[in-house]
Amino acid sequence: MESTLRRTWSEIDLDALIYNYKKIREKIGSNVKFLGVVKADAYGHGSVEVAKTLEENGADYLAVSSIDEAMELRVNRIKMPILILGHTPKEQVERLIDFDITQAVTCKAKAIEYSQEAKKINKTLKIHIKVDTGMSRLGYLCDNDFFDTGVKGILEAITLPNLDAEGIFTHFAVADEDDDESLKYTKHQFKLFTDVIGEVEKKWGKSFKIKHCANTGATAKFKETYLDMVRPGLLLYGYGKYAHEMGLKPVMSLKTVVSTVKVYPKGTKISYGGIFETDKQTRVGVLPYGYADGFFRSLSNKCSLMTKEGPARQLGKICMDMCMIDLSDKPSVDVDSEIEIFGKNNSIDDLADIAGTIPYELTCAVSKRVPRTYIKNGEVIAKELMLRM
Repeated sequence: MESTLRRTWSEIDLDALIYNYKKIREKIGSNVKFLGVVKADAYGHGSVEVAKTLEENGADYLAVSSIDEAMELRVNRIKMPILILGHTPKEQVERLIDFDITQAVTCKAKAIEYSQEAKKINKTLKIHIKVDTGMSRLGYLCDNDFFDTGVKGILEAITLPNLDAEGIFTHFAVADEDDDESLKYTKHQFKLFTDVIGEVEKKWGKSFKIKHCANTGATAKFKETYLDMVRPGLLLYGYGKYAHEMGLKPVMSLKTVVSTVKVYPKGTKISYGGIFETDKQTRVGVLPYGYADGFFRSLSNKCSLMTKEGPARQLGKICMDMCMIDLSDKPSVDVDSEIEIFGKNNSIDDLADIAGTIPYELTCAVSKRVPRTYIKNGEVIAKELMLRM
């Protein structure tokens, strides 16, 4: 549905998304597949519109976290291959197969369950094996003393009936860090991954069709890790230091308007707890943007938002539905003036640094009551509001 309010909204620049995709494509080359990570509603950007755009422009694969996210794409007529990175209950195996969804297999128990369920219905489930090379999260543990048992476990999984082991993958833990220790760790993870693949394929007598491990950091820095497919996330959406280095563009802009302007005398405490007190007569703009919209309360009194006259300091504690900014030296910024929270003129990377987090957390935090507006060729082509009406 479409919002009837001019309150707070996000603008998703699909032209920027296409530009970033093509720039990354140029970097990886034509022989490497491109997987677009669209889990968590494409990190708040809107998985359906992002997936449609990637599909139209020749991407090879998509990745989501759950079967619900995969089904959202299938229901919206996304036909390209989809990999579920997280767990899917065995009861859903038939749906996975019927909707041509690929499932990650992370351990022996899940491999057996998926095989048994597929065998019951005499169908085959496409899978990608997950190898834990040092992320210490999901996957077959293969490091050090676990190498032989890890290889054995993977071989057991890929030779189970009714499973089609199309791919194998791992995830780097510190590929986006530049210190020597992180570089050493990433190289260790990559060597371990390729050693596991080599041993498995030798004993299996076959080769995986798709081998992948390159996330954003690896895509930007380690060409040797591209293998058959890359999985850039942050890079695709135009955030972070590597995006800046590659000249990529931020895809999301978050905007709001000034709803009220008030002038307070010196000595006035602003918002909950009175943590900010005016030191002079202060012209204050009230914005309909608060922590229920995704504005971290930890940013209270620490950041600035962008007006047409430049940055305006945020004042006092951020409220659930509102926040305040200082407009004392911005006379032309008035009621209904547009404010950029982050985007092309107010870097999300800077805001994330102040919050002590990563840009993804800020885009993912944009709440369901904030409408998404999709722009292509300078025109609005779609709008989404996630509220139930």
